[in-house]
Amino acid sequence: MRAHLLVGFAAAVSPASARGPFLQQINSTSWIFGNDIWNLTQGQTYATNLQYQGSDAVKGAPGHYAGYDGESNLQYTSAQIVSDAPDYIDISFSSTYGELHWVIYPDLAGAYQYFVNKALPDISIFRTLWRLDPARFTKGYTTTKDGPLPDFSLYANATKVQDETFQLADGSYITKYDFSNYVRERDFVGVYGDKTGSWYIHPSYEYQPGSQLSQTLTVHRESSKGDAVQLNVVQDTSHFRIGNAVPQPVGKIWGPWLWYLNDGSVADAHKRAEKERKNWPYPFLQDEAYHSRGNIKGKLVLSDGRPAAGAAIFLGDTDTSTRPLVQGANYYYTTYADASGKFSLDHLRTGKYGLYAWSNGGALGDVYTNFTTSSVSITKGKTTNLRTLTWEVQQNRTSVFQIGDFDKKALGFRNGGAPRQHGLTEKGPANLTFVVGTSKTSDWYYASSKLGTWDVVFNTTRPNPSATALLSLSLAGYSQSTGLTIYLNGNTTIGTINKDTQTNDPALYRSGTTSGEWRLLQFELPGSNLHNGRNVLSFTVDRYTQWRGILWDSIILEWVG
Repeated sequence: MRAHLLVGFAAAVSPASARGPFLQQINSTSWIFGNDIWNLTQGQTYATNLQYQGSDAVKGAPGHYAGYDGESNLQYTSAQIVSDAPDYIDISFSSTYGELHWVIYPDLAGAYQYFVNKALPDISIFRTLWRLDPARFTKGYTTTKDGPLPDFSLYANATKVQDETFQLADGSYITKYDFSNYVRERDFVGVYGDKTGSWYIHPSYEYQPGSQLSQTLTVHRESSKGDAVQLNVVQDTSHFRIGNAVPQPVGKIWGPWLWYLNDGSVADAHKRAEKERKNWPYPFLQDEAYHSRGNIKGKLVLSDGRPAAGAAIFLGDTDTSTRPLVQGANYYYTTYADASGKFSLDHLRTGKYGLYAWSNGGALGDVYTNFTTSSVSITKGKTTNLRTLTWEVQQNRTSVFQIGDFDKKALGFRNGGAPRQHGLTEKGPANLTFVVGTSKTSDWYYASSKLGTWDVVFNTTRPNPSATALLSLSLAGYSQSTGLTIYLNGNTTIGTINKDTQTNDPALYRSGTTSGEWRLLQFELPGSNLHNGRNVLSFTVDRYTQWRGILWDSIILEWVG
């Protein structure tokens, strides 16, 4: 079925009379487009009047729009069909900063979308989104949370305590951050009700920045008007981490992803997501670089002879000091090694990459070094075989104790990995005693926040008169302005963690229970300061800030040499 391209400043043909995918210009800054199943009216910034199932699914809400870093929303100056294929049309809406494309098939409820950068400044956020009729879209879905959006009436008498976070009369909280999740773990996200569902399905996250630990917002209730908000954040190097504005190459493509409409069935959205993953990379995208792809495989072995079992693998930028969590100028791929340390990735865009790896816990739970190599080349139609790579890990160490696996996450501790909820730090203890050999990992809490002291009681024997000990603290995150001082046996100061030495990441006060921005702190301890026999290592919080603190990953004490 061929597309209709209707132009002119008077709408001589109504959308209802158009057959198949179409674009119709109304005036210099507005257009109607869609197919026989749905249609949408696009203005200079906002797309409204989403006609689907016989009525408007937007109503009084702003509708669909796109933009970067806050409310810097795109303003469209023109629209055209750039590809008119027998079975679809590709419509480009042009703005100063780039082109937002809608690929429309005749029998598809929804459209594929992608954005091509022309002149974006250095950015930390880029997103498209829907703000929809709250009466029609009452629930939100992510891979980790599925349930009603907070009722709008709750906000009327609630107290705003921080950005889009409100305290109710009973002391509980509602916040947009509770529906956040890890980008590369999700299947799809959306808002839905008894009649209608609106979903974002990403068959690949290659255009998303950051590593496996990258997380962002998804859906929520807008607090001032009550709109159902369906976010599609495709660039985020600020939420839940130390923010970083990233330059974007001209021609970079975010997408394509599928915006999908249905009758509100989550099961149907699941099936559609499976179908999209099988069909990716999409043949309709007219971009040579997008279709130039190759594969990679290799094996990681630790320098102590162990296989890098279960290691997190990240293919990112080459020759850079930028942390994997905030790399965001190019395209990125992730996987995990198998039990033998082998890994592979398919359908990679050709080019040069850096390869990074770190412990994901389990068999590598005591490994706190990272692996990095640059100039990994991906060639079109070929599989790059990296063969066996050696990962240098700490050696000539004798463990005194370890609390928690190194995996850059707070998993294993009390409340670590709990469902996202605001204020969970306040449920942790002020004082705690952990006895090595008796206490369990789950006796340690995921975060230190309250004024007080957490003691680790342990026994050791100095191996030789000149021995030195090394205390390694792996933090899954840190939110200012909590301050903590570390003491040995009550009178020796080992080190501090505070706002003067650590930059803030917002994970803890934005409902995070697993990770924020990882950091490794190490302190040398003269062996003479350790007693032969019983010792106490104390972590004393001496500066308190509500909802903030130290998110733990692992604590390890070793004799060196």
